[in-house]
Amino acid sequence: MTFLGSVQTVAARLTGINVSFDGRAALSGIDVDVPSATVTVITGPNGAGKSTLLEVLAGTREHAGERNVSGSVAFVPQRAAIPQGLPVSVRDVVSVGAWGRLGLWRRMDATSRELVERSMDRLDIGALSRHPFASLSGGQQQRTLLAQGLARDADLLLLDEPTTGLDATSGLRIREVLREEAARGVAVVCVSHDPAVIGDAEHVVALIEGRVRVDG
Repeated sequence: MTFLGSVQTVAARLTGINVSFDGRAALSGIDVDVPSATVTVITGPNGAGKSTLLEVLAGTREHAGERNVSGSVAFVPQRAAIPQGLPVSVRDVVSVGAWGRLGLWRRMDATSRELVERSMDRLDIGALSRHPFASLSGGQQQRTLLAQGLARDADLLLLDEPTTGLDATSGLRIREVLREEAARGVAVVCVSHDPAVIGDAEHVVALIEGRVRVDG
């Protein structure tokens, strides 16, 4: 998904989205268009509904209202859902992204293996490919999860706080990769408080108390 002439295409559209937890509104009347070939940042104070909105976009959160997504989706959470004692390598974790692209029971083909290797190299973790995921630092784990998202080769790439807790070098590399993905046509959506990530964005959605206060 890229541009059609001078008109930017929409990768995802949310209309009238409402989400409640135990009777409390988490999101109220959300209308958002996510443009392709763009870095979109969802920002706002803690408890504003940012991660919930990202989960709605990912299709993992029940909601009222309409969710329309064109193309495939990759969702990169802030923290690994991988048990720390599970004996999986960095390459194993990244390869899960390719399985999502191929289908779980299909064997990895040469194109998928190349995509896995390239995704690791882009995040500077190729040398760690055989290392146990549990042995990595927090920043290395976050880059591994992003590489998994890249290996999905999706049209819509969703990330929850991708630079939180990272050193400046790792944060810069992740921001560069996100800009590269947008440049090749991917719709990139990040939840972030990071001024550098927000400054890179071409589209900002600011939430306060579960409502959109800025969209542009």
